[in-house]
Amino acid sequence: MAEDVIVIGGGVVGASAAYALARRGVRVTLVDRGDAGQATAAGAGIISLGTSTGAPPAFFALGLPGLAYFDALQEQLAEDGETQTGYDVVGMLHVAMSEAEADQLPALELLFNQRRDAGLGHIGAVTLLSGDEARTRFPALSAAVVGAVAMADGARVDGRLLRDALRRAAERRGARIVLGDATPQVAGARVEAVTVGSERLAAETVIVAGGAWSVALGQALGVSLPVFPQRGQILHLEMPESETSRWPVIVGFYSHYLLTFPPHRVVAGATRESASGFDVRMTAGGVHEALGEALRVATGLTTATLKEMRVGLRPASPDGLPLLGRLPGYENVLVATGHGASGLQLGPYSGALMAGLALGEPAPLDLAPFAVGRFAGA
Repeated sequence: MAEDVIVIGGGVVGASAAYALARRGVRVTLVDRGDAGQATAAGAGIISLGTSTGAPPAFFALGLPGLAYFDALQEQLAEDGETQTGYDVVGMLHVAMSEAEADQLPALELLFNQRRDAGLGHIGAVTLLSGDEARTRFPALSAAVVGAVAMADGARVDGRLLRDALRRAAERRGARIVLGDATPQVAGARVEAVTVGSERLAAETVIVAGGAWSVALGQALGVSLPVFPQRGQILHLEMPESETSRWPVIVGFYSHYLLTFPPHRVVAGATRESASGFDVRMTAGGVHEALGEALRVATGLTTATLKEMRVGLRPASPDGLPLLGRLPGYENVLVATGHGASGLQLGPYSGALMAGLALGEPAPLDLAPFAVGRFAGA
């Protein structure tokens, strides 16, 4: 008997797709190879798309329903007994490290207010703060922080906890999880089955959500998926003398960030290494970069214990937008990958979106900017 849907990839995107399908009574099998460097397992989990600068309009078109779904997903998981995802609204500070940066804060305040008023979630009340006011909220901040814009509804989530909650809830709803390497079996313009070891899984629809490894699945199907691994090295620090649970997320006029988890953990990241390939090593340069930026912004972390270094391979695309929708040349294959550094924010909605398409539902937004075949040669 054919499975209704096979999902290839066990990160947050694939797990979300499997969960959304299982909640609707669909027979679904999730195939996960458990690759080292899975982005979901390493990601920091900042939830506040509205503070992104320089992103194309389509990014926010996806983010508007994406953040709304993220909130609804927490309620769905709670209904299925899964309440431990590390999700919490702790606020966010966009800090300025010089007077020149401080001069830009009023414009950011206006921008964030406009995005909130347009319906983008996880911004909330926006407030200009002095450096001292910012340090009151995040005591480890450097004296070099001269000001900040505070967003009351900035949030964070633990990628590993969220992924595992989705997988457990999907199984509870009847989904099956198979560990191993998925090999598609092609018949004309369809993938009629997926083999995992000696097991053959017949399928009506296949969802490819393999993160950075989706490119290999595309090659197996004769289609170029222009997704590449971008290595991110992320530090986990412990401050046993401080209760960090309610400290806000810290971002600024740079690509690095700080965020906290209970009871004493501070996460500092991350490198963006687009020429890394599938190398998941922790490197001296990566540690130096992540730690140097963390201590530049928050000198109070100098005495923290360096507990862990996580390395993840983000699935990045050439234009910074994910690949969502039908795989060119195939009637029953859908793709959801290429989320880059926004996988934990946009991934849950993208997975649910593909679940809807697998059931023949019309897309609730224009997917043309995310079309798999939008790149030359795809």
